[in-house]
Amino acid sequence: MSFDPQPTLMGERVIVRPLAPTDWVALYAAAADPLIWEQHPAADRWKEDVFRAFFNDALDLRVTGGGGAFAIIDKATGEVIGSSRYKIVAGDTVEIGWTFLVRKHWGDGTNAELKRLMLAHAFQSFDAVRFRVGFDNIRSRKAVEKLGARLVGEDAPTGHPAHVTYEMKRDDWR
Repeated sequence: MSFDPQPTLMGERVIVRPLAPTDWVALYAAAADPLIWEQHPAADRWKEDVFRAFFNDALDLRVTGGGGAFAIIDKATGEVIGSSRYKIVAGDTVEIGWTFLVRKHWGDGTNAELKRLMLAHAFQSFDAVRFRVGFDNIRSRKAVEKLGARLVGEDAPTGHPAHVTYEMKRDDWR
């Protein structure tokens, strides 16, 4: 299998490109809105020190080979409007997650386009894609369900918030 975990993907609304250290200022500006994180298990991720750890973990994916992180660019304005990641979880499965978008792009089709681009790329190499979502993150759960992913599990590791796992198989991809 030859999977590029950090391609540049082009859609009608967005450009999805590898996250770079130089994206810090623009990405933190996008992430600094507390309302983005209110349903998220890390509800304090809008704070600079918490987001800095999130950002550094994303950059480390390139080094560890465990996946890839992206900056999401609004094609019309050139602005950084969010981020997402791939994480390789098993030989035939990759996870898409850690996604956030500025509120201006909630409900306008941007997230659906982003996920379709990422799914299309992932299914060139993997048989299944998983989405791990905070149990109480209803917005994200509904978005993943709209894509056609099926709920396959729930977990709450000691000391961590509960999450649910959704999965989509290549054969189910439309």
